[in-house]
Amino acid sequence: MLTWQFKSVTRLKYDEKDEAYHIRRDAVIDLHTHSIFSDGVLIPTELARRAEVAGCRVIAITDHADHSNIDFIVPRIVKVCKKISEAFAIRAIPGIELTHVHPDHIRDLALTARSSGAAIIVVHGETIVEPVMPGTNIAAINAPIDILAHPGLLSEEEAKRAAENSIYLEISARKGHSLTNGHVLSLARKYKASLVLNTDSHGPEDLISRERARLIAAGAGMSGDEIDAMFKNSEYLSQRL
Repeated sequence: MLTWQFKSVTRLKYDEKDEAYHIRRDAVIDLHTHSIFSDGVLIPTELARRAEVAGCRVIAITDHADHSNIDFIVPRIVKVCKKISEAFAIRAIPGIELTHVHPDHIRDLALTARSSGAAIIVVHGETIVEPVMPGTNIAAINAPIDILAHPGLLSEEEAKRAAENSIYLEISARKGHSLTNGHVLSLARKYKASLVLNTDSHGPEDLISRERARLIAAGAGMSGDEIDAMFKNSEYLSQRL
């Protein structure tokens, strides 16, 4: 049910005159970052403030979680994101990244995260630089999540299903994870899957400008029009939440 609800919303037509979608052209929307609640080095407020100074206007704090900590992390991220959004110019979205969990557990953990207040759910995909369990990508794509992060050597079936289920595939700015960006792009093109670019930031040095984001996307082989469309995808998703 959740997947179909998301599907109908993500296909709304973009209208540049609609104030609900108005975001500065030079702003960064980063929907995958980490704080000290997992393996990041900054508390959420400092992460958001440094991101704001770096040119980010929307940030999702999506710390790593499994069964051991999801009930601890989500309520605290929800609380601090509300305070950040009220006090700063940057908008902070509470989220979670389900990481290295068994594929059979992804759906139930996603439902738990959503019911606990996570507005955005990321799943740690089958990146080639970590021993992620095979089957994670397809389990994530079939679950009520938002973004499959750094999906590695994504299969054609996975790309097709991502498009059908309106799951966003990530172009990653993070070292290592970014090695398969070109492959992800090629299959996203073929099956018309939606892309977003995120930093997967763990520290302040990982935050990037809009210009840097464009260079990373171009390095993956994206055209200017494709980059613009990808940035609009991030706008859609951030406004939907």
